[in-house]
Amino acid sequence: MMNPKIFAAGDVQLQSGLTCRGTQLAYQTYGRLNADRSNAVLWLTPFGAHHTDIEWMVGPGHALDPTRWFIIIPNLFGNGLSSSPSNASYPANGSRWPRFTIFDNVQVQRRLLREELGIERVALACGWSMGGIQAYHWAALFPDAVERLAVLCGSARTSPHNQVFLEGVRATLTCDEHFQDGRFVGFPEKGLRAMGRVYAGWAMSQSFYRDELWRRTGCTSVEDYLITAWEGNFLRRDPDNLLAHLWAWQNADISANPTYQGDFARALAAIQARALIMPGATDLYFQVEDNRREVAQMRRAELRVIPSDWGHRAGMPVHCPEDTAFIDQALSELLAAAPGGD
Repeated sequence: MMNPKIFAAGDVQLQSGLTCRGTQLAYQTYGRLNADRSNAVLWLTPFGAHHTDIEWMVGPGHALDPTRWFIIIPNLFGNGLSSSPSNASYPANGSRWPRFTIFDNVQVQRRLLREELGIERVALACGWSMGGIQAYHWAALFPDAVERLAVLCGSARTSPHNQVFLEGVRATLTCDEHFQDGRFVGFPEKGLRAMGRVYAGWAMSQSFYRDELWRRTGCTSVEDYLITAWEGNFLRRDPDNLLAHLWAWQNADISANPTYQGDFARALAAIQARALIMPGATDLYFQVEDNRREVAQMRRAELRVIPSDWGHRAGMPVHCPEDTAFIDQALSELLAAAPGGD
């Protein structure tokens, strides 16, 4: 496994008014940038994940083919590779880490492309879940810099129900006995295992469990699946990092910034990119209806529902080749279409 590249962003003032000092953005690239720098694609990381968790969608045979496209995966701040609570220095570590909004994230990502890679415009900004939220922010905040937009099971702002779901996840983790006075004083194994089990009920659909689709993951029972796929996933993450990402997710809104000052309709209307918004048919917290309302306020957007029983995981279908093929076909068509722009 290659170590990620590092963009040294220096001291970054955040929306909160705090400063993250010595900020480092970890990223990886695939393929080569062409002579006119027109083949750059952003593939953005989701909640709690590293670039290595999503790079399987990059390769020959996929829409994100590095023999044609120069694919950049910047790691979200707070994921343990980029600047995060887990790698910060005292006194700004752990619960005192200065939280990054999605706005803060994409501002530094924009600097990475300009200052280090010499890229002013991307052919596509895309991602799943929190990756899709970042892609939405890119298209709204830098409309001249994004030709195409693809959002897989994501949204332009976190809906009220989605926020309540995340409150439940946060409460499960922070109910651990090792969370005291607003910080972790030990490793919260019970909380992380409980978080995984709660998450498993929301991330996957009712049909997924009824039809025993978990067998496709190599598991032999629901209990085996909960332990292996969900408890195991969260036990390898840092709890402060997870709380930082939960906060960023809950506060995500493409209009919550000086450019749009809370005018959500204006932020959506400002997107010039040719957009493909792809919710999962059975996603329990990124709802099709939320995306439908967003698309109605955008210039060049199409709603294309992923017809999947894999719930939220429809947008990152590691174990479902049918959903992978659906997404690859959609992204290939988008990349072949004329870009947005006036």
